[in-house]
Amino acid sequence: MKVDLFDFRLPPERIAQRPAARRDGSRLMVLDRQDGNVDHARFDQLTNWLDPGDLLVFNDTRVIPARLVGAKPSGGRVELLLLERADQATAHRQCWSCLMRASRSPRVGTTLTFSERLRAVVLGRDDQIWSVRLESESDSIDDLIQRFGQMPLPPYIDRSDPESAMGRELAQQDSERYQTIFARHPGAVAAPTAGLHFTSELLDRLESHGVGRTQVTLHVGPGTFQPVRVDRVEDHVMHEERYQVDDDAARIIHRTRERGGRIVAVGTTVARTLEHLAARHGEVRAVDGASDLFIYPGFEFRVIDALLTNFHLPRSTLLMLVSAFAGRQRVLAAYDQAISSGYRFYSYGDAMLVRSPR
Repeated sequence: MKVDLFDFRLPPERIAQRPAARRDGSRLMVLDRQDGNVDHARFDQLTNWLDPGDLLVFNDTRVIPARLVGAKPSGGRVELLLLERADQATAHRQCWSCLMRASRSPRVGTTLTFSERLRAVVLGRDDQIWSVRLESESDSIDDLIQRFGQMPLPPYIDRSDPESAMGRELAQQDSERYQTIFARHPGAVAAPTAGLHFTSELLDRLESHGVGRTQVTLHVGPGTFQPVRVDRVEDHVMHEERYQVDDDAARIIHRTRERGGRIVAVGTTVARTLEHLAARHGEVRAVDGASDLFIYPGFEFRVIDALLTNFHLPRSTLLMLVSAFAGRQRVLAAYDQAISSGYRFYSYGDAMLVRSPR
């Protein structure tokens, strides 16, 4: 299957640079995965499209401020995107894998400075992934990351003037809005964006409507932004992401299915987690692990009945997953409608609910 089949033209002005004024004030497109029919609504009307007994499954990962900007000994700018911490760590020393951006790559052993309190020693490099050791004389590394780190926004969101008054205002807004209200477990370097639309008031209305909810954890990695660089879909290697599903979530999902309720995955990360467990274990069960499941057309879904998601990049694995669930032609036709109707795309954009009527 050719990757070109998942391409489409997106005008730059359709890429959302800021979130909606209210989280649940975004638009909602409802796509019938059987006949391709499209309805248009607001996200705060989600209760109109779900039934009592349905179950929303959220991803409760928390985005860490994983972007560190500092200097090399020469004074040249260096930027790290922290990916994953090594198991062996202390309060004042932590080894991390990361992506690095610099005009010239530093040598092994170079010390990078991010503040008077925080520095990093370059340990090595494996292809595009660097290893560094974050160090501090007396402060907790976790505290320093929270203090000096910046929210790792996707590359298509322009924050090119961070020192201006507008840049500082946007940074403050991003620190709140690029995080779901139910984020609990730090570890993601990208937000599970379908969850960004929910407010406490909307969750209360959904509960009153009889819609249940539970959560799993999948720490979203930087691969969610990386383009597919092969010609054939089948040749792409999916990035691996860590997940955790507890006993309560597994039990609630089983009970919902037994009662005939629909499992509504809030985001592609939830869909991948649940379908990975079904493919690996035959069912959703309490497991800690890592998934590199790649879902594209031809995949047989065994757990989810509906998918709530944002509008995704052309040629991306996320678009391929949605196409696997609803059909490529139906999804691309819906995207054409979204573009012509002024929907906002990507992380801070509008949402789509893909479902089958009862």
